[in-house]
Amino acid sequence: MAMTPRQIAEDIALCLVFFTRLPLPSFDFRGRALAQAIWAAPLVGVAVGLAGGLAYVVALMLSVPIPVAAALALATTMLVAGCLHEDGLSDVADGFGGGRSREKKLEIMRDSRIGAYGAAALAMSMLLRWSAIAALANPFYAGTALIAAHAASRALLPLFMHALPAARSDGLSAGAGAVAANTAYVALAIGVVALLATSLGGLLASAIVLALVFFAFRALCLRQIGGQTGDTLGALQQVGEIAVLVVASAVLA
Repeated sequence: MAMTPRQIAEDIALCLVFFTRLPLPSFDFRGRALAQAIWAAPLVGVAVGLAGGLAYVVALMLSVPIPVAAALALATTMLVAGCLHEDGLSDVADGFGGGRSREKKLEIMRDSRIGAYGAAALAMSMLLRWSAIAALANPFYAGTALIAAHAASRALLPLFMHALPAARSDGLSAGAGAVAANTAYVALAIGVVALLATSLGGLLASAIVLALVFFAFRALCLRQIGGQTGDTLGALQQVGEIAVLVVASAVLA
């Protein structure tokens, strides 16, 4: 996977444009497919986590109580990422929870309206992440945990796209193209390095939990819809982020 510095920069820019709502200039990606550039997804996670960490630090400097600072940090990460993955989580919860057949599940996941399963999943996701961040009262620990969680959770996405077929012939995941094995492995390597921010013990514990999450969710998606979609990628990121933050709150708090 040898690339020039320009190609590396273009891939990072493509992932930033796709996965965030940051005000970026216009780029000419010259037909570069997301599947080729998605190795940089965990680097986007570093940027999102850093923004959340900075919000946490600034809030504490202004004497904001820790629980409120944690909420502001979480809100910042959601704002920077445009709630892209939260949307996927709610759609998957509604589809998997409310559909009786594969076709009905995929139909529900495409519906922009949110149901009870989706609302409950979003509420639990935000509550778990907020609680874990608030438990990390030290701003340095909170910042490193946010960076690790956002990077490592996004590092799972290329491997998930490589390991599972697209569940439908159209949509975000199908349109992104096939992800090569080396692209997935580069993303994983970046995610592992990011986990070092939570200490060696945090890395080992998070890696084990993320592996369990990956294979359990892979089995669930295969059973429910026979593959993966953009929504399932979003849901996987959310569960992975929660997992790393919870581990960090146990290891670092």
